[in-house]
Amino acid sequence: MYNHMVAHIPDDRQADRLLHALSDATRRDIVRRAMTGAHSVSSLAARYPMSYAAVQKHVAVLEEVGLVTKERRGRRRLVRTDIERVRAAARVLDRLEAVWRRRIERMDDLLAHQEASPPTRGEDPCP
Repeated sequence: MYNHMVAHIPDDRQADRLLHALSDATRRDIVRRAMTGAHSVSSLAARYPMSYAAVQKHVAVLEEVGLVTKERRGRRRLVRTDIERVRAAARVLDRLEAVWRRRIERMDDLLAHQEASPPTRGEDPCP
């Protein structure tokens, strides 16, 4: 199911899916819990005020972007965080942050330049 989404800078659709997966507090908590080792979906479900099916859906969203893996062991389905995928996701988020920081710096430069050169007489200050 994982399609190497978080291994490189994602296109907009892939970034949206990654950010969507991480936007929910329950999903972030599942990723954190599953970092400590494998947890059954039922043991995870017992920790949240929602149905087993709802937790399964959260796990499926995380699994789809590769942040967790799910394996069947007997009747149990065990969820583990894929640490390498989380690191790759962190790199993607770092790259996205860098893009936005550069944009903010450019806006700051434009504003500073605009403040440094006030309009001349008769010139509209807000074109």
